[in-house]
Amino acid sequence: MADLFPTHRPNVGVVLFNRDGKVWFGHRAGQDGAHAWQFPQGGVDKGEDIEAAARRELEEETGVVSADLIGRTEGWIVYDFPEALKAQHRRDGRKPWDGQKQVWFAFRFTGDEAEIRLDRHDEIEFDAWRWGDLSEACDLIVPFKRQAYEQVVAAFEPFAAPALK
Repeated sequence: MADLFPTHRPNVGVVLFNRDGKVWFGHRAGQDGAHAWQFPQGGVDKGEDIEAAARRELEEETGVVSADLIGRTEGWIVYDFPEALKAQHRRDGRKPWDGQKQVWFAFRFTGDEAEIRLDRHDEIEFDAWRWGDLSEACDLIVPFKRQAYEQVVAAFEPFAAPALK
């Protein structure tokens, strides 16, 4: 099957739900402003299983390993980088992707909040975190990712209710 988005970086995103149906938001390290909150996400390594990539990113960015898979999106959710970000990537020597193509996973957190550690990886993604409503996500994310987040919110809305005990 042909890759419909060859210039977009393969990526996974994770929405972590707690037992009350709230979702985990991370504040991007070193960023200011109203749009500095997002869900964990990251690249898929060549040959890596996509669910394994989602679990790896979740652990690297949040410390969480106690999570049950409850859903995933079908196909790719795609967004483009703004031109300024593409130019920054070129200056930094990164591969000049046009954007990202993502598969999103919904997990239910089954551990204790003491498990959440933002320093599990050398590259710190988040400097703060909080639980919130899934419906907040589109207002918290940077505008160029908003359309992708709208799709994720719509796909995972059924999970935004308290889990059955």
